[in-house]
Amino acid sequence: MTAQQLYFVLPVLRGLLAKRSGNEDDPYARVILSSALNIDHSSLPPLQLDAWDENAPVDAVREKFRAAIDKFNAQHGTAPTRVKLANAGSFQIEHRPLAGGQPPKNKIAVVTGAAGAIGAGICRRLLEHGYHVAATDLSRESLDNLVNELKSLAPHRIIGVQMDVTDKESVTAGFSEVAGRWGGIDLLVINAGIAMVAPLMDLDLDAFRKLEKVNIEGTLLTLAEAGRCLCRQNTGGDIILISTKNVFAPGAQFGAYSATKAASHQLARIASLEYAPFDIRVNMVAPDAVFSDGKRKSGLWAEVGPSRMKARGLDEKGLEEYYRNRNLLKTKVTAAHVANAVLFFATRQTPTTGATIPVDGGLPDATPR
Repeated sequence: MTAQQLYFVLPVLRGLLAKRSGNEDDPYARVILSSALNIDHSSLPPLQLDAWDENAPVDAVREKFRAAIDKFNAQHGTAPTRVKLANAGSFQIEHRPLAGGQPPKNKIAVVTGAAGAIGAGICRRLLEHGYHVAATDLSRESLDNLVNELKSLAPHRIIGVQMDVTDKESVTAGFSEVAGRWGGIDLLVINAGIAMVAPLMDLDLDAFRKLEKVNIEGTLLTLAEAGRCLCRQNTGGDIILISTKNVFAPGAQFGAYSATKAASHQLARIASLEYAPFDIRVNMVAPDAVFSDGKRKSGLWAEVGPSRMKARGLDEKGLEEYYRNRNLLKTKVTAAHVANAVLFFATRQTPTTGATIPVDGGLPDATPR
């Protein structure tokens, strides 16, 4: 079985193995499907799933697998702990408990642009709350550094997946790698994005197109791939776009970034309309001026900071103070603050989709309207 075929079937199976949680806002208790490398102490035989018609519609495959699971449950009086897929090997069906005896969440998150300041903060907070996290980025070296840093939090719940969000095959391969490791996804955080500074009259078209590919096409490709995977899984899910205050309050000489992020934001709003029938919620978080996450500097501010400092006659510390003092709360906005907003949506605290949380200390001009 090819990796692509496995990517098709594992989310279907994972969805069928989920149990009803009793929580109306988050109705499924998920499982993790992992390669059966650990010793299985159960005396139960594996759930055997024979070959299926690769050209059959997903509903037909789902019903075939459902019948096999129901038969197993009836024969053994309990759910399976292992599954053996024809031509694909065996997988453990895991309900991994968290540290301190907390109940398992078994939710799988994919974070794009994870090696940057905001992305790293999001990955860290998700791990702290029990998620399995696939950190994705273009740079293998940056990913390895991030994963090594976060392994102390959860050595078995963090992986790095190299992904180019502007390339459809790379996006599909990345999602396939995550599904092959854990069985599917439950949360996508679209954080990959780039910026530049230039007045419209001097804006280089090729440079604009580079932003368009990452900020718009990257959003479209990851939105679409997550939607397909979550629909095969059939247990709902969440998508959160890291937007920007520039969607609501664009800045001079920031036209390329403001325009492409506005298009990205609009794609997410459309996804909230199209995905709602599948209980896939799509929401946005709009931060302002996040300069770093600990020692990890923001790639966006590395790009735009020098021109902003020059225009205002400030050094790096002075620029951070400028942005702190321009918001109503006179506060520093951190990657942890952005991660908290992501967690609010991801944990389904309210029945909300298509909404934006500003994380900017209070900027009246940027209030969503």
